[in-house]
Amino acid sequence: MDRQQALPWVHTALILFLLSPGGAIEIPMDLTQPPTITKQSVKDHIVDPRDNILIECEAKGNPAPSFHWTRNSRFFNIAKDPRVSMRRRSGTLVIDFRSGGRPEEYEGEYQCFARNKFGTALSNRIRLQVSKSPLWPKENLDPVVVQEGAPLTLQCNPPPGLPSPVIFWMSSSMEPITQDKRVSQGHNGDLYFSNVMLQDMQTDYSCNARFHFTHTIQQKNPFTLKVLTTRGVAERTPSFMYPQGTSSSKMVLRGMDLLLDCIASGVPTPDIAWYKKGGDLPSDKTKFENFNKALRITNVSEEDSGEYFCLASNKMGSIRHTISVRVKAAPYWLDEPKNLILAPGEDGRLVCRANGNPKPTVQWMVNGEPLQSAPPNPNREVAGDTIIFRDTQISSRAVYQCNTSNEHGYLLANAFVSVLDVPPRMLSPRNQLIRVILYNRTRLDCPFFGSPIPTLRWFKNGQGSNLDGGNYHVYENGSLEIKMIRKEDQGIYTCVATNILGKAENQVRLEVKDPTRIYRMPEDQVVKRGTTVQLECRVKHDPSLKLTVSWLKDDEPLYIGNRMKKEDDSLTIFGVAERDQGSYTCMASTELDQDLAKAYLTVLGRPDRPRDLELTDLAERSVRLTWIPGDDNNSPITDYVIQFEEDQFQPGVWHDHSKFPGSVNSAVLQLSPYVNYQFRVIAVNEVGSSHPSLPSERYRTSGAPPESNPSDVKGEGTRKNNMEITWTPMNATSAFGPNLRYIVKWRRRETRETWNNVTVWGSRYVVGQTPVYVPYEIRVQAENDFGKGPEPDTVIGYSGEDYPRAAPTEVKIRVLNSTAISLQWNRVYSDTVQGQLREYRAYYWRESSLLKNLWVSQKRQQASFPGDRPRGVVARLFPYSNYKLEMVVVNGRGDGPRSETKEFTTPEGVPSAPRRFRVRQPNLETINLEWDHPEHPNGILIGYTLKYVAFNGTKLGKPLVENFSPNQTKFSVQRADPVSRYRFSLSARTQVGSGEAATEETPAPPNEATPTAAYTNNQTDIATRGWFIGLMCAIALLVLILLIVCFIKRSRGGKYPVREKKDVPLGPEDPKEEDGSFDYSDEDNKPLQGSQTSLDGTIKQQESDDSLVDYGEGGEGQFNEDGSFIGQYTVKKDKEETEGNESSEATSPVNAIYSLA
Repeated sequence: MDRQQALPWVHTALILFLLSPGGAIEIPMDLTQPPTITKQSVKDHIVDPRDNILIECEAKGNPAPSFHWTRNSRFFNIAKDPRVSMRRRSGTLVIDFRSGGRPEEYEGEYQCFARNKFGTALSNRIRLQVSKSPLWPKENLDPVVVQEGAPLTLQCNPPPGLPSPVIFWMSSSMEPITQDKRVSQGHNGDLYFSNVMLQDMQTDYSCNARFHFTHTIQQKNPFTLKVLTTRGVAERTPSFMYPQGTSSSKMVLRGMDLLLDCIASGVPTPDIAWYKKGGDLPSDKTKFENFNKALRITNVSEEDSGEYFCLASNKMGSIRHTISVRVKAAPYWLDEPKNLILAPGEDGRLVCRANGNPKPTVQWMVNGEPLQSAPPNPNREVAGDTIIFRDTQISSRAVYQCNTSNEHGYLLANAFVSVLDVPPRMLSPRNQLIRVILYNRTRLDCPFFGSPIPTLRWFKNGQGSNLDGGNYHVYENGSLEIKMIRKEDQGIYTCVATNILGKAENQVRLEVKDPTRIYRMPEDQVVKRGTTVQLECRVKHDPSLKLTVSWLKDDEPLYIGNRMKKEDDSLTIFGVAERDQGSYTCMASTELDQDLAKAYLTVLGRPDRPRDLELTDLAERSVRLTWIPGDDNNSPITDYVIQFEEDQFQPGVWHDHSKFPGSVNSAVLQLSPYVNYQFRVIAVNEVGSSHPSLPSERYRTSGAPPESNPSDVKGEGTRKNNMEITWTPMNATSAFGPNLRYIVKWRRRETRETWNNVTVWGSRYVVGQTPVYVPYEIRVQAENDFGKGPEPDTVIGYSGEDYPRAAPTEVKIRVLNSTAISLQWNRVYSDTVQGQLREYRAYYWRESSLLKNLWVSQKRQQASFPGDRPRGVVARLFPYSNYKLEMVVVNGRGDGPRSETKEFTTPEGVPSAPRRFRVRQPNLETINLEWDHPEHPNGILIGYTLKYVAFNGTKLGKPLVENFSPNQTKFSVQRADPVSRYRFSLSARTQVGSGEAATEETPAPPNEATPTAAYTNNQTDIATRGWFIGLMCAIALLVLILLIVCFIKRSRGGKYPVREKKDVPLGPEDPKEEDGSFDYSDEDNKPLQGSQTSLDGTIKQQESDDSLVDYGEGGEGQFNEDGSFIGQYTVKKDKEETEGNESSEATSPVNAIYSLA
């Protein structure tokens, strides 16, 4: 996670100010002033010959200046040349060639003069040149013959252009020439070979020049190389190809880039290193280019002068070349003259100081004429680079030029002297609002003007002393800087400008806002592909400023797609993909400031597939496989899985061959004979497996006899007179040769018979006409066209089984308890089994119950006794029942004959729990219990036992026991108190004892549950059904809404047209009903029949006998199934209007319903 604090904007709006803290003084344009050049073309002005020529010159002044030009120091008469014109209100020259003409005719040095009655300003001397892109001279180039290993220079020598063209080398088919440490282009455009190799003949070499203005590329005829080979290339010590010799010199101008070349030949190719004598290379300005063969130092200064040397070295030796660098300088300003604004009688000076190498000379001019030729001025004194003015008068107004020059260039500056009497004035809008961020530095600008130059003072909140010093700093132009804003700096600031002619003031209101801060920043995260990630960004900001939170990815605006969710304080990315990896920047910004916090999201993905598989070290039984690993996608590769495919047995099916650690990319693979292998590699990391690599080339091994035999050989009968021999066939890697087959041998065990044999190409063989369940010796041997496999192992198999011939005898039964019996029998003889004895099996069924009229299921059940055993136990029987039982012997074919049927009876047992045990509580004094008989009595019931105890929280009462007759299924308990709850346990009894108990508890107290609710263990009451509860809630909600609507209508007391509903027509004598309506807001103050009035004035329903139908017309009202009333609510008879307490009646929902009748 990374945090970046952005630079805040100091002001909410741009404030126009004409005085920068250290800038020149500007005169407002409504005051008279000499001309000032505001725009001009560059000194060396190169133009495209295909376009019109434009030479710019613009100036301001009051009155507006006029313009004229000189060309080559002579007056340029624009009016005489129809192609030349000057733009309106500007001095810019336009030379038009649409009607013909040659641009070269207008080359030369131009200078612009801007003049009004107060002086003349001059532009730079503009040297106009027309761009040139001359054609390459035609030449026939002979093939260049060079010895292998020798150095070679292919010269470009491009035609001179203006500006100089960009040089690059290509083949004649426009393929770029690959450059490296051995072959590279120098800055002079030549192509250098440190040593020539045979591969250099594979292409030709053509020098190309690209000209900037014409956007054209010219190609030189290509060089063709012929390299002469020798037996072995001799190694050579380095020698310099450019620059030649051991030393050279270089001159560079201050501010330009110093570019040094050092290209050497040698075998092997030399390495280049750069050094400066007596010091280190300036690290902040040094760049190494062209494979370290070039040294560039940007923006050179005088301290970059000195001796530089390059060292070329290879294993044969090294050489050094020294370059002496001299830094010269065109003139540059130390103190540029600035406009001088004076009041009459004031003193002043113009200063023009410049430096350079060699030292520049200074020449003063006034209004474009040498100062020596100007009329004398007693108030003016020239002292070298300074002009001093004393007791200046209005007549001293003029524009002065300072020209400083040496052999490398010149500088020209205009500075006017203006003499004015102007009282102070403010130049910015009044009462501006400036909002700034706490603890930032800010500046309050107060642009002003006056002559003499006014003094400016600042005050806060209209009181106190002048603000300067400490946390405040006032610049020369009057701007007030507050070094660190605090809360107490908020207020109104007043700037007052004063001179001898008066004063002027302006106010600025400063508001201090809290900074925007990200207090919970996003953190660097490492996630797996496909997961969800959340980047937090919680921000504090000034509540009066609008906050905007946006996100950047890799410093570019983030597009929020379907997989992303941007919230105020976080960014969530669902299903992270590899493309989501990168840096995420949360940018919280207001109109005044912003804060940035950055985090990096690393996505762990499955590795990319390995590539470029190669087979080497080919042998009969092994091969080396090499591959290039793919990108691990931020999760280290742990394993490589190598798979193979063969095209004979299972073409297109890939099998795992071996596994290797992720640190290797080459492995020796052991191979089987006679397999046409093809390999691929899968990379594995913690995230998952890569896609398989592209397959390798195929490799076929030579054949051999099999070295193994098929596995899992078995002999089993499928019928009583056969034996099926099966085995698992051998795969491609164990076949070892073509035409794989199997030699199957068998014979009866211990008979010493000769082996029967057959050759099989499949994986099974059936031997027929065999005796029942006879053991056989079996052998299966592999064979191919190269020979047989090793001698196989002997496996014992058996022919098919037949059903057993005998049943168990002497079956004896002993009853263990009411649900289990013990069996004992005599085992059958082995020769009667006719197969492998699996188990003895007992079939038994419940014939009847000893209880009268009790239906029982006679479904047969079975109990298995595996192995050759003479006894067993049958459990989970029903008590008090009659059973029958038979036994059989079971082998692989099935059941044998059944034994003699045996009968037995189980004794009584304990009953199951009573069914549907229910606890009801009709009131707070009585508890009613009900139950049904047990589902399984398991004997003759002799009664029921009820145990119960009262409890209140953790306190238990005395346990009580009640015994009931077998026919009783109800009982009532009188509660000792209305608070305690009861826990009941009910069980049925036979002669054997009590059975399983059913338990229930009374419900919670009345404030927690409805007393009339029924609780049962076996069924759910309708009142607890979800659908019933939902229906009741819906009905209650509808009734409540109806009551509210009625209440609102009744409480409004509105007038509604009901003329058509009255039994008696309304007469005109009733003043309340002239508009066809009547006020019924108080008509229900009369109590209804069958209701009584309570002490608080509300009406309560007394009985439920009255139906709402009685209050409708025609008795057509009726009720729905849920009890809601439907029908026509009409006025049955006229009621007298009375004054009543509407508010009290509105509180009764019953009245609200009855008022509709």
